Amino acid sequence: MWKAFRRAAMATVHLVVAAAMCFGVYLFVTVLLITAVGTLAVVGCWLLPEAVLLIRRIAGAKRNLTALWTGREIPEAYPPITGTLRERLRVSVRDPGTLRDLRWMLAYYLYGALLVLALPLWPVALVVDGVWAGALRRTPVVLPLIVQLADLEARWSTVLLMPSPKARLARRVEELKETRADAIAAHEAELRRIERDLHDGAQANLVALSMRIGLAKRAYDRDPEAARKLLDDAQAQAEQALTELRHVVRGIHPPILTDRGLTGAVRALAASSGLAVTVDDGNLDEGTRAPAAVEAAAYFVVAESLTNVAKYSGSDRAEVRLARTRRGLTVRVRDEGRGGADESAGSGLLGMRRRVAALDGMFEVSSPAGGPTVIDVELPCVW
Repeated sequence: MWKAFRRAAMATVHLVVAAAMCFGVYLFVTVLLITAVGTLAVVGCWLLPEAVLLIRRIAGAKRNLTALWTGREIPEAYPPITGTLRERLRVSVRDPGTLRDLRWMLAYYLYGALLVLALPLWPVALVVDGVWAGALRRTPVVLPLIVQLADLEARWSTVLLMPSPKARLARRVEELKETRADAIAAHEAELRRIERDLHDGAQANLVALSMRIGLAKRAYDRDPEAARKLLDDAQAQAEQALTELRHVVRGIHPPILTDRGLTGAVRALAASSGLAVTVDDGNLDEGTRAPAAVEAAAYFVVAESLTNVAKYSGSDRAEVRLARTRRGLTVRVRDEGRGGADESAGSGLLGMRRRVAALDGMFEVSSPAGGPTVIDVELPCVW
């Protein structure tokens, strides 16, 4: 009985908010009429894009309200209204989402006030279910009807506000364009980094090595001791060049990933980070390994995150969780530091986001002031 009562109360709150929003939509008719008259009179045509943007915000608020009740997000698929007035008018008129939102708004005038059916049910529910369910311990009869009204309102809103397959496809194409651009930018940045490391590190050492060997050849006949010292320096220079080359190779694809897998590579990162890092690899070692690109992205996220913890968080502890899911690989890095991580502050978060987006993955950062900072990554792959 108490569970049914609480569920019916939540449904009533949902219907009250929906009815309040419906009343606001009634008032919005005035704005639509002013916009229509102004557009027909040409002088007020600039009102049309603004009215469409306002309709999108109202529909977005209704999507959020419905998602809170159903637990399922209703996606948006709108083209941006930007540019000159002519371009804004063209997008406003041709966007099928505008017509869809207007259709929902007209229907909402009728079903948005389902609260008027729910309120009379409460006195009946208190009497009938109070005796039937409270005293006789039977299943409530009237209270579920209130919940069904809220479900009906949410179901109609979901159907009417769900973007068309064509609009969702267009939105998906735009997302892929953005991720492709980010992947190209990340690739170019990686090439510049490799070129810089080769030029400033390995190449400089190899040039110095060549010069020392040349000097040793010249001094070999007249001063063998000096030649031997130059050869010793050349050997040290060769070892330094090899170290620089290993560093460059490790930045492209860490060999430890190939040798020990993602779990072993992450544990090695944790051991060398200077932090007290707890690594939970879940069931990652079972079965097939993830593709090399997915493992490399996950390794990069963990490495960059631990670096950020050591530099900025003020905490000496971190937690890394790796998990294998049906859809791919998930990574979570958490620390109890000061929080306040900002992607625009050059902390490497943008690079991580781009690398994950290039694989069509999900990247989320939660870092309120005072902590904790949590980085969640989901990388899709087929096991």
